[in-house]
Amino acid sequence: METETEQKGGYKWIVFTTVLFAYFLIVSQRTAPGLITDQLMDEFHISASTLGVLAGIQFVSYAGLQVPFGVLADRFGPAYFLIIGTLLDGLGTVLYSSASHEAILMTARLLVGVGDAMIWINIVLILSQWFSKKEFAALLGWAGMCGSLGSIMATLPFSYWIAATGWRAPFLTLGLALCAWTALLYFVLVKRPKQLKLAPPYASQQSKQQKSVLSIIRRVFQSRQAWAAFFCHFGLVGTYVGFIGSWAVPYGMTVYHMTRAEASQLIMLGLLGALIGGPITGWISTRLHMRRLPYIIVHLLTFLSWTSFLVMGGKPPLPVLMVLYVLIGYANGASMLTFAVVRHSFLEEEVGVVSGFANMGGFLSAVLLPILFGAVLDHFEATASVHIGYWYGFSIPAFFSFIGLLGGFAISEKQYKSKTKLQPSA
Repeated sequence: METETEQKGGYKWIVFTTVLFAYFLIVSQRTAPGLITDQLMDEFHISASTLGVLAGIQFVSYAGLQVPFGVLADRFGPAYFLIIGTLLDGLGTVLYSSASHEAILMTARLLVGVGDAMIWINIVLILSQWFSKKEFAALLGWAGMCGSLGSIMATLPFSYWIAATGWRAPFLTLGLALCAWTALLYFVLVKRPKQLKLAPPYASQQSKQQKSVLSIIRRVFQSRQAWAAFFCHFGLVGTYVGFIGSWAVPYGMTVYHMTRAEASQLIMLGLLGALIGGPITGWISTRLHMRRLPYIIVHLLTFLSWTSFLVMGGKPPLPVLMVLYVLIGYANGASMLTFAVVRHSFLEEEVGVVSGFANMGGFLSAVLLPILFGAVLDHFEATASVHIGYWYGFSIPAFFSFIGLLGGFAISEKQYKSKTKLQPSA
């Protein structure tokens, strides 16, 4: 009776809570390095370009491993990959907190990037195994909100913590918390279900043939719908993550002469926008029974927001800047529609691979943006015109968001409704 009660009455919610708190911690450590950009430059005597590479190396490993981990998760199940990824995130964050040289910083962020690459895909698959399709869409929005809360925690609370103790203690604490949470993930996802003889109620019983792996990957790269999801994520996630995670705080401090805490408070507006972006856009999409039109509107708003920085000379009036941050954050939260498109467009054995491919797009732009932005700032720093550097730098996210808008137009609503196999075109 205990087993049946836990299975029907609540064990899936234990899974849900445990997994989402892990995601909360992971997103926190992903966002927090943006708070100490200037401190790292001073302490380790590195340039803006080098710091852009430091920020980018995490996302290079993340983006490059999305499809391989998607294949492995589809074939062998997501639980162990989520556990290993969380552990690597924790160990990388602990190493980061103790770094004495920029090479150690690079190694630590590379380790975190490998761990991060195992997280979101496997969260999507775990939720799809424990919850019905009807529940899945709503819970995906809640998962996105949880990630946004993690980003919020890594702004103002973290900035005060850093101001009080220095940057190393907060990162060490967060890394140890991730390592400890790994043990709980193992207990909830692996050990306890075995003890109770529980199986995820919606886990696939379909065997996957070895020969299907290469054919799935080949079909992904031939599918217009998969590429549309890739470019949508490229335009929304990378511009937001790349900027917030590297240059947003220095931008507020340099251009608006804010304190670190004030700049952190400002970017919290973007995080609050991200907090509501997923649920609201998901609700609108569900009510309209479509994905394409709401997503095009989101991408258009994002493109206009980034373009506004250029039109206003890189320094919008503060009230306008606050609105722009909210809109850009909202769009990042709305990027959950990418995975709704994937879940409803492709066969079950293809979802992990296509989700990884789409996610790769977002973090490819997150790799490129800090590096390119840093190179622009370095160029103008030599002429003592950092403000102008930020102005020109904003052309990068504006261009990336335009690519995302094209991806929105490329989404096939017809393919979503029919849920057929991957097609070369739609």
